[in-house]
Amino acid sequence: MNKKQKKMLRRILIAAALMIALHFAVRALGDRIHEPVWFFLYLIPYLTVGYDILLKAGKGIRNRQVFDENFLMAVATIGAIAIALINRSGDYTEAIAVMLFYQVGELFQSYAVGKSRRNISALMDIRPDYANIERDGELEQVDPDEVEVGSVIVVRPGEKIPIDGVVIEGVSTLDTSALTGESIPREVRAEDEVISGCINLSGLLRLRTTKEFGESTVSRILDMVENATSRKSRSEAFISRFARVYTPAVCLSALALAVLPPLFFLLRGQSPDWGDWVYRALTFLVISCPCALVISIPLSFFAGIGGASREGVLVKGSNYLEALSKARTVAFDKTGTMTKGVFEVNGIHHSSMDNEKLLEIAAHAELFSTHPIALSIRRAWLEGAVFRDDGEPAEKTEHSGRVLDEARVSEVKEIGGNGITARVDGKQVAVGNAKLMNSLGVAYHDCHHVGTVVHVAIDGAYAGHLLISDLIKPTAKEALRALRAAGVTKTVMLTGDAKAVGEAVAKELGIDEVQAELLPDEKVAAVEALLGKKPEHSVLAFVGDGINDAPVLTRADVGVAMGALGSDAAIEAADVVLMDDDPKKIALAVRIAKKCMRIVYENIWFAIGVKLICLALGAVGIANMWLAIFADVGVMVLAVLNAIRALFTKNLR
Repeated sequence: MNKKQKKMLRRILIAAALMIALHFAVRALGDRIHEPVWFFLYLIPYLTVGYDILLKAGKGIRNRQVFDENFLMAVATIGAIAIALINRSGDYTEAIAVMLFYQVGELFQSYAVGKSRRNISALMDIRPDYANIERDGELEQVDPDEVEVGSVIVVRPGEKIPIDGVVIEGVSTLDTSALTGESIPREVRAEDEVISGCINLSGLLRLRTTKEFGESTVSRILDMVENATSRKSRSEAFISRFARVYTPAVCLSALALAVLPPLFFLLRGQSPDWGDWVYRALTFLVISCPCALVISIPLSFFAGIGGASREGVLVKGSNYLEALSKARTVAFDKTGTMTKGVFEVNGIHHSSMDNEKLLEIAAHAELFSTHPIALSIRRAWLEGAVFRDDGEPAEKTEHSGRVLDEARVSEVKEIGGNGITARVDGKQVAVGNAKLMNSLGVAYHDCHHVGTVVHVAIDGAYAGHLLISDLIKPTAKEALRALRAAGVTKTVMLTGDAKAVGEAVAKELGIDEVQAELLPDEKVAAVEALLGKKPEHSVLAFVGDGINDAPVLTRADVGVAMGALGSDAAIEAADVVLMDDDPKKIALAVRIAKKCMRIVYENIWFAIGVKLICLALGAVGIANMWLAIFADVGVMVLAVLNAIRALFTKNLR
């Protein structure tokens, strides 16, 4: 408990002890002490436990914001005291008990909300306290805000990476679980990019920072989580509108209950019991307090967003969480979303020489190119790729000892959109697509496999071709099955890749529809067409890698950026950011959203249902103040406990 909560608990205990003592004193002493004395004695515990409620009610009246729970509690308890004064009973226990139990409920609610916030803070405890700068051979701890872009920082084992950067020295493993929910450590070495918030587990790392602390991943994630509650869902907006209408309505109803029935009896010539009807009206007011709805609904969304954050799913607002729960159509980008986005050499066909020799020549010809396909060819050679006689890949050699020798390469000429030509070992080599072969007058063989084909010609003669493929993520199929189990009825792939490649990937994964060879603006048009066909009251979500899909992420009902940590485009454009590359997180995000909304609706129906029953009982005189306390405080406590369930997501994985 914090200091404020401890102070409240002391006030409650003191007031409860005084109330019990006075209750027995009234029974024991009775008429021996005059009524005004009892009144002033009872005011002590009443004001001890309820002075802040009275002050808040007074401020509300002064600020013309009358109808809130403080006003209802003040009117109800002061009215109960007034009835006791009129009846000269000398026992004001009921009025104090109403205020006492209301404060108990408020204390419990404050503790529960605080606990959920602490749980979320602990789960997202990724904010670094310092950065290590090396000066004169000594490490000096400085505020991360003071570190400039391009500075070299040192991260020792056990420390958090404070700022995004690139490893310039060292080998280590990183714990990324606080960011991605992934328990398997990630290995990093020189030239690898690392993001802030990860914990360095083993070796010492030297990093060159690539961003200021305020723009680094950890800062942007924390900012996103902290501001998520500012975007209200329709359910929250409904509760706010409901409370503004409901509170004055029940106040007028209570006034009518106190006045109209007695007037009716007077008109019929009967003598009404004004005290009984006023008591009923006051009970009606206590029952009507909408605390359970006003507190539990925002808390449900807050807990849902926090639970999602723990699983590596950042939701920018409760409105997006509510929308995600209604997702029935999901469209995917292909590269980087359902596939790894990393090209690999998966075959060598029609080779006129040894397969590895052809790969070696192609790798040297591509030595100075920065194109992803060139990188994949060089990587295949350096990592010891081996191919069988039929051109299919075999197991890589563990210690290949292969190197790329710049001295063997000269006269390099890159031809945009076609490929590259170079002289390797004195031979003229051309590596590229069919357009390059046609321009050189080299007859080539088509490939019947799906993928990118890179032809190789040596001294004007065709030497064979390499097959480059983007690998499907190992969890992609399982992710599609999980989405269907979560209620998604239609899946679509939108890709800029060749039609044959897109259709092959879609068929392997079981995706319902594929649209290929799309430019970015054509993807937007495709999403707009899908929006027009989606089922009524449902939502279309688009999932992309967040770098080149920003327009589509923005246009969809819900834009989900996957594996986009550190990508400014993703964080800005998407409504939901998945912090790793696992497609299964898409279905997990939908399940978390559905659970959260289920809890929200449970609380709405439970709170309103109990309130209506108790209001009816109070109006006919069956319910007393004690039942009113249960209807108010009890329902609020149960609703808050139910709301906190949204924080727990283990059973949804």
